[in-house]
Amino acid sequence: MNDQAEALRHMVRQQEQGMDRKDTRIVTVTSGKGGVGKSNFSLNFALALQRLGKKVLLFDADIGMANIDVLMGQSSACSLYHLLKQEKTIWDIVCTGPEGLHYIAGGSGFKDLLELTEDQLARFASEVEKLHGEYDVILFDTGAGLSKETVKFITAAQETIVVTTPEPTSLTDAYALIKMVKSMDQSIAFKLIVNRATDEREGKATAQKISLVASRFLQSDIPSLGIIPDDPHVSKAVKRQVPFMIAYPECESAAAVGRIAKMFLDMPLTRKDASGVKGFFTKLFRLSR
Repeated sequence: MNDQAEALRHMVRQQEQGMDRKDTRIVTVTSGKGGVGKSNFSLNFALALQRLGKKVLLFDADIGMANIDVLMGQSSACSLYHLLKQEKTIWDIVCTGPEGLHYIAGGSGFKDLLELTEDQLARFASEVEKLHGEYDVILFDTGAGLSKETVKFITAAQETIVVTTPEPTSLTDAYALIKMVKSMDQSIAFKLIVNRATDEREGKATAQKISLVASRFLQSDIPSLGIIPDDPHVSKAVKRQVPFMIAYPECESAAAVGRIAKMFLDMPLTRKDASGVKGFFTKLFRLSR
């Protein structure tokens, strides 16, 4: 009966999407240190992409600090943990947030994810493969810093957005993260977001510092996706547990994230990988062995 229900849900989804299979873009969002607004950006960025007509799935992959559902004022009954324990299917754990945004709560699941047996991996791979083609963009909101789990997610994804602030410690940690990952795989593509900038000038100067150092010492181009101002509406929205794109749609930060989403979609994918969602997780597991 459960199999029939899942098949029916899947058919409905395909009908709603015009039976078109999407070329899913796999993106991680990370930061060199905590407290820079990474998860809040991920959530509002996902909403901005949806408003541009893209279907988005947001994975809360911040091991130990998963809080995407809290930022939305929701409590998720199911998480990745239930899929790994074979208690739920992939579609059972896909939750629906504001404006129909699909997301998967992490909980303790992502830590268990990296320690699967071969048999568990085979079942998990068959489940996550169902996501391929269902979404235009799958965003993984990873943990902050240089943890081995975060580095694995970055290495497995097609591209990574690094969120930093103009503060020297944030800037230094963001560069350290980029440097470490680039030393492992030069092909990994990074894009930069400067959050909580006092003004446009400070934001551009911050992005330029990263760009110049990366170009000189890493022989890498780190393009800036945009600058988000230090906006009091953001903290107000967090306290209300409502994304600022919804709570304060006319605020400066909402406008900035809207521009960033447009720029992101206009920029070409620099690290193409046709293996899709299953390929992403297969690579993630391989890196964990």
